[in-house]
Amino acid sequence: MRVWITCFLLLFAAAELLDWLQTFAMPLPIFVLGGAFLAIASNYSKLTNLPFHPEYEEPDSSQTLPTPPTTPSVLNASVSSKAPTARPLSFTIRKPFQPGD
Repeated sequence: MRVWITCFLLLFAAAELLDWLQTFAMPLPIFVLGGAFLAIASNYSKLTNLPFHPEYEEPDSSQTLPTPPTTPSVLNASVSSKAPTARPLSFTIRKPFQPGD
């Protein structure tokens, strides 16, 4: 009997809550702020470079950014007209089988 009463009360409360939520309306800025808050809260562990994060460390001004390695560019070699060893970019595709095999 207790199970029936508990189920009835829970279903009644759920129906009343659903009825109340259908008439409840919130303005759009509340939804926007709520979405922004949820986005920040769900990515909080990834935001260590922001000043409000407890694991934030001031960047050391004595460190410099590493310079990217300098590699010759194929585009630069093909554009320059002074490169006498530049080979053409076209080639022939050779098929390993004969037609009819």
